Amino acid sequence: MRTLFLGDVMGRSGRRAITERLRALRERLKIDFCVVNGENASGGTGLTGKHAEALLDAGADCLTLGDHAFDQKDMLSYIDSEPRILRPLNFAKQVPGRGHRLFTDARGRKILVLQVLGQVFMKRAFDDPFSAVDAVLRAHPLGGQAQMILVDMHCEATSEKMGMGHFCDGRASLVVGTHTHVPTADAQILPGGTAFQSDAGMCGDYNSVIGMEKTEPMRRFVTGMGKTRFQPALEDATLCGVMVETDDRTGRATAIHMVRDGGRLQPTAP
Repeated sequence: MRTLFLGDVMGRSGRRAITERLRALRERLKIDFCVVNGENASGGTGLTGKHAEALLDAGADCLTLGDHAFDQKDMLSYIDSEPRILRPLNFAKQVPGRGHRLFTDARGRKILVLQVLGQVFMKRAFDDPFSAVDAVLRAHPLGGQAQMILVDMHCEATSEKMGMGHFCDGRASLVVGTHTHVPTADAQILPGGTAFQSDAGMCGDYNSVIGMEKTEPMRRFVTGMGKTRFQPALEDATLCGVMVETDDRTGRATAIHMVRDGGRLQPTAP
């Protein structure tokens, strides 16, 4: 099975890149299932129902969220009507939506997707992500109910993401980090057969400060004072993520490839 995961969609530029290029990317890479993190797709904070529909119509099979899951208030009601959207697993129990789901690809194979928030350097205290993930993985053993298991670890600290990768090694097909908007260069397969990358990066304009138009962030760094709100950068976006190949019998990864499509972050030869 070939699974594509794309990092945080950032504003209008990221949405446009998804809607214009995702289907062609899926066809070129022969993708069976595609997960997209959409938590910054609407103005850089959160996701509206309208924008969720556009990303799903463009070829995403599942959308994950993050700490900005409900910044757009209509998502509080919309998420219960759209099972292809997952909010963090370790939110409070009374929060709408769900944090994991079994999906089925065109050939009938089962894909389990989980989304969880880390705790280190995050602004709010969430439930323990490790025990939350452990409970779901115990109920869905890899190669049993699910031929592929994907964990989106949404957090700030690379150490916490790496910890989750090793915690899930042999129990998930892919553990991939989101949230920092900067792709890391550590794509690998861990000893137990789990593919891992600390951060997938973003689907957004990299002529920016993590997807935001440069002027205001730079003013705040230099002067310590803000003048206006942050606004997403609007030039051509790079689609960033990973493509993982897995064994249908065991669910373990056989290959992981970093994905860069369009925009400024094109791979270059040495």
